[in-house]
Amino acid sequence: MTASEIKRVTTRTLQNLKSRGQRISMLTAYDFPTAAVLDEAGIDILLVGDSLAMVVAGHETTLPVTMDQMLYHAEMVGRAARRAMVVVDLPFPEGQLSIEQTLQSASRVLKETRCHAVKLEGGAEQAARIEALVTAGIPVMAHVGLRPQNIHVDGGYRIGRDQQRLVDDALAAQSAGAFAVLIECVTNAIGKAITDALDVPTIGIGAGPSTDGQVLVTNDMVGLTSGYLPTFVRKYADLQEVLKNAAQQYRNDVSDNTFPGPDETFES
Repeated sequence: MTASEIKRVTTRTLQNLKSRGQRISMLTAYDFPTAAVLDEAGIDILLVGDSLAMVVAGHETTLPVTMDQMLYHAEMVGRAARRAMVVVDLPFPEGQLSIEQTLQSASRVLKETRCHAVKLEGGAEQAARIEALVTAGIPVMAHVGLRPQNIHVDGGYRIGRDQQRLVDDALAAQSAGAFAVLIECVTNAIGKAITDALDVPTIGIGAGPSTDGQVLVTNDMVGLTSGYLPTFVRKYADLQEVLKNAAQQYRNDVSDNTFPGPDETFES
């Protein structure tokens, strides 16, 4: 199938999936080869997450990653994705500065990459910012519940339990024009309450099975982590062990002088 024959996932596609009760799949991607594989696997949304600060760069939080770094990774993912919608996190503090600055940063995502939308942490307090972005033609996925960029204010990663506030946050984001709302680390009941209250799709991560879709950090899902694995993650593969075994076998073959062999050697 050629690229022109592949139907791109759009905001309308996601809304139709919700209307039909079909679940939406979303995974993170930070580079071309990974994005290409996930896209071919049929994942609906690829998220270029600021989580790359932790799972790619080795930082303890998402805060150190810059806008330029996000754009660098987003450009690779955007080129790889032929079907999936690609959403890019606005890193700290791009979503906390003036609305004008946020507009300038978010516009770079659409102008400098082939990505399609941005994700912005926050709910009711971000409504004016979301509205400004959408008015400017930039699709926005809102993010409520646990907000990693707010870790120092919240005093750590905590499960959201204030149902009314979180529902109000999500409704405010929807009213401002967000095409979807990501819900992170809340109780199952709250994940369902938010989903039931909204007309736009919800994507859960640690928010129970009642949301319209699910997202995981791909590195967590396939075992390429530094050791910590959130309890809401299901591990589908152990690529860390696969990679380590391959590297050890390569080391042994080099040590034994069995690599390169005849098949890997050019003869005159």
